[in-house]
Amino acid sequence: MKRLSLLTLAFLTSFAISAQEIALQLYSLRNELKDDPGEYFEMIPTWGINALEGGGGYGYSDAEFAAMLDENNMRIIGVGADYNQLSKNLSPIIENAKKFGAKYATCYWIPHKEGPISEKDLKKATKLFNEAGAKLAEEGITLLYHPHGYEFAEYEGGFLMDYMFENAEHFAFNMDVYWVQQGGGDPLQYMKDYPGMFPLLHLKDREKGTEASDDGRADVETNVILGTGDVDIAGIIKEAKKQGTEYLIIEDESSRSVAQIPESVKFIQKHLK
Repeated sequence: MKRLSLLTLAFLTSFAISAQEIALQLYSLRNELKDDPGEYFEMIPTWGINALEGGGGYGYSDAEFAAMLDENNMRIIGVGADYNQLSKNLSPIIENAKKFGAKYATCYWIPHKEGPISEKDLKKATKLFNEAGAKLAEEGITLLYHPHGYEFAEYEGGFLMDYMFENAEHFAFNMDVYWVQQGGGDPLQYMKDYPGMFPLLHLKDREKGTEASDDGRADVETNVILGTGDVDIAGIIKEAKKQGTEYLIIEDESSRSVAQIPESVKFIQKHLK
């Protein structure tokens, strides 16, 4: 475990005064929102969710989208930060985050050849995230990285993912616990080893018996209701409470997401009590 950086200490201090809130990654409803976004934006609050991670307009103008969110008592808490955009010009990312009043921007994928990421590409990405994260912080935006399972090639007795955790100075993590386990890591142990580095978490459970993969790819139908798979979601929620993780974000990519999300909400609520 590395010595706590100033960034980590700042996160720990801010987390100490915040409680966990359940949020939804709108990618979970990517198919449904194409046809009738209004219906589903009205439905989400009935599940007990008012915080969203996303950032698109879904066919609405900026004013219409803002009004729709307001009418349904919802808000955007995080937006995407495309890797190529991070390496070129941060202005679109900053503008998008500020448009929604979001203080988090997450990079979800590092471009690389198919399969596990190379040491060169991961170290290059870590350097970019530190440089971009420092600049985004000046705008009140925290840059996060979302591990995707391809970062778990062996490296110096551990994984390449460990290098990124050890060298994250100006960015933190929006850890997708499914993908960390899918790649061969232990998401709960990472939380314990690097406390304060997880302001957001993607809670996603994995069907028991699912074969691991090291390329960031998996069958979306292996996304199951939280608490019914082989990821220690209950333990992760307990640790998130201890650390003060701000948002527990449900991401369910399966075709059953509309039916499964309310059940996953109930599971989180049970373990937050």
